[in-house]
Order: sequence, then structure tokens, then C-alpha cells
Amino acid sequence: MNILLIGSGGREHAFAWKMAQSKLCDHLFIAPGNTGTALFGTNLSIKTTDFESLKTACVEHNIEMVVVGPEDPLVKGITDYFGSNEETKHINVIGPSKNASQLEGSKAFAKSFMERHSIPTATYKEFTSNNFDEGVAYLKQHSLPIVLKADGLAAGKGVLICNSNEEAVDEFEQMIHHTKFGDAGKKVVVEEFLKGIEMSVFVLTDGKNYVLLPEAKDYKRIGVGDTGLNTGGMGAVSPLPFFDETLKQNIIKTIVEPTIAGLFKDKLDYKGFIFLGLMINKGEPFVIEYNCRMGDPETEVVLPRLKNDLVELFIAAGNQKLNEVVIETDSRPAATLVAVSGGYPGEYEGGKIIKGLKGNDLNESIIFHSGTCKKGDDIVTNGGRVLTVTSFGKDIKSAVEQSVAVMKQIQFEGMYYRDDIGYEF
Repeated sequence: MNILLIGSGGREHAFAWKMAQSKLCDHLFIAPGNTGTALFGTNLSIKTTDFESLKTACVEHNIEMVVVGPEDPLVKGITDYFGSNEETKHINVIGPSKNASQLEGSKAFAKSFMERHSIPTATYKEFTSNNFDEGVAYLKQHSLPIVLKADGLAAGKGVLICNSNEEAVDEFEQMIHHTKFGDAGKKVVVEEFLKGIEMSVFVLTDGKNYVLLPEAKDYKRIGVGDTGLNTGGMGAVSPLPFFDETLKQNIIKTIVEPTIAGLFKDKLDYKGFIFLGLMINKGEPFVIEYNCRMGDPETEVVLPRLKNDLVELFIAAGNQKLNEVVIETDSRPAATLVAVSGGYPGEYEGGKIIKGLKGNDLNESIIFHSGTCKKGDDIVTNGGRVLTVTSFGKDIKSAVEQSVAVMKQIQFEGMYYRDDIGYEF
């Protein structure tokens, strides 16, 4: 079959790499894609939220399956758009409906969903300009630290951890009255601060059944030892040594199954990935956030460990037959490191020539492109996060060392990466 993959980052390169291996994939199209995705299919210069042009491309190229990578088109209703159009309603779209995507698109929606279905999460309250004074009073007496979250999508920047009540009140005012995060911060969710170990669990569901993909842990801080500013992600590792069968079953019982059942009960049309951002405190899991798609760079460490044919999984999801699927996983530990532009996550320059790329598959390592493009015969930087290197090893430490060895062969002006990903393992 012909497949359209929507997106342009490292996550989409990993999807393209994996789906192109399937005997069921005749031709892969990627919109808009990047230099890496072009190795596995045909890039189409179409924005991820240009639904009309995406529909036209699907008709022109006889597309039978659409896989949506990023959250923006999902939250804006791409699945509903395709499903309501005569020319595209037959297409198997992997991605939840607009209503269901509110699990990521609205923090308040997600918290209400969890409360309604008794899914463990931090206690919270939500505020707008209508009850601003009540919010200030609440923040002044709140225990520290205080977590403030912009309700809507804020490109991963809408979460603040405040270490004083005064700071919390000031940031709250910046969000509500001075549009610090634009429309996304018109409503603010105030949460208790959860302590513990963070991890990510990935679910593929057909709306009734589900399968668990390999788990991962990502590293958001720019600096070594988890210091400095938050980023979109500087690396990830999988599997996690503390993720034993007891914890796995606890997560399934208290979070995964109530989430799937809640979606069904609330009549939320959900066919696609659920990314569970979890905090593990003394063996007990709590949901920090839901995402309605796979993470980046977690996808680049999860998919290489997945032995199943990914297209077969998507077909099973489309036919509501995921209960017939058994997930097979490579037992080898894997580690992903992210190379970023100088200055990231602040201001940075693009257009830097990348040297040392030796093709996509190296010995025990894979290079995934994130922010890259072609300029003449050169591949140049075209984003804050430029590329990732994923490697296998006998343990996490050796997997990281292998990724570092590959990173040392790659050069571009201002290139930076963390070499301590997975340091606590």
C-alpha cells in the first residue's frame, strides 16, 4: 500500500526508517519530511496543518494509510477532516480525533479526564482571568515548589516550576494578563509538585484494545547532569533497569487500562499512540501528562527496539484487532543522543554544513535527521535539534559510549550534545 507520513522531525525519520522495512509498504510519502526521510520515500512540500493539500496528495498518490507524527494537526482535527471527506474517509488514519486529542491539547481536559476515571495524578486547580484573584490567593498559600502549566499547546515551553510563592504569583500574572504563552496560557493549571523518577510509557490503541511498546526515559535539560534550561529533549534510553514486572503491572492496572476504558466510556474516538509521561514515587506511578502521539527523541530509541512490522501494527489498529498482536522487543539496551545547534534552546543560526555523515545505518548505530535540509550537494542544519544517534550496547553505558563515538565523527559549527545521557544507570 501507499502510505503518507505527516511530520518533519527525528520522530518522523524513525517512523520512515521503520515503515520502509515493511513488505506491506509499497511507497512512502512524507509531508514535509527532512533530508533523512528522503532516504526512505518521497518528501512532499506540504505543511502539516494544510489539510486541503494533504487531502489532494492522498487522492493523487492513492494513499491508503496516513500516520500523523506531531500533535498540532491532531489537535486541529486532521483525523476528523479525513473521516468526513468522501475522497479520504476510506483511509486508515493513525491518530486520535480532535476531541480525543484534547488529552494533550488541554491540560485542564486531561486533568478532568483523570479525575473522572480515578487515574492517579497530582492534585490541581485551574484558573482564568475570571477567577484571577482566587488564583493569586491560592498560590500565596500553596506548598513549594509550585507547578504552573499553560492549558494549551505551548511548544513544550508551557510548564513552569516555581520555588517561591512570589515567583509563582508573578509567573501566573505573566501568563494570564500578559499572554506569556499566548492563547495557550489563557487558562492556567496549578499542580502539586510530584517527586520521584520520571519515565515514559507508550501505548498503541485501536480505541478498545491496546499494546505496550518499549518504555523509555528522556532527558530535557540542556546541560550535563540535568542542569540548565529545558529543551525538546537531549537524549533517551531504553529499557529502564527499574521497570520490573511489578511496576509494569501496576502501571497497566492503575493507568493504562483505566485510560483506555475512559476513552471508550467518554466516546472519544482514539486510534493511535498515547504517550504517558509518568512520575514513579516509591513504586507508585502518577501521570504527569498525556501526549496524543509518540515523543521525540523517545521514538528514536523505542522503534529500533521494536521487532514487529510497524505497518502491520497500524493495520491491526485500523481494524480494531490489536488484541491479536504480540509485541516482540529487542532485549539489547539502546541509547539516543541529540546533537543541537549552538545557542539552542535560545537563539541559534541555521545553514551550517554537516560533515561526517556516513549514511544511515552504521555498525550498531543509526543516525536520524531532525532539523536538516539540502543546500546544493551539502546537508545543512535547519533547526535547534539537528540529528540524533541511536546505538545498541550490552548495557546503557556501552550504548551511550557507542553513540558518543559516532557523534565524534560528525561535525557542524556550534554542534553540541550531552555525553552523559543515562548517567544514573
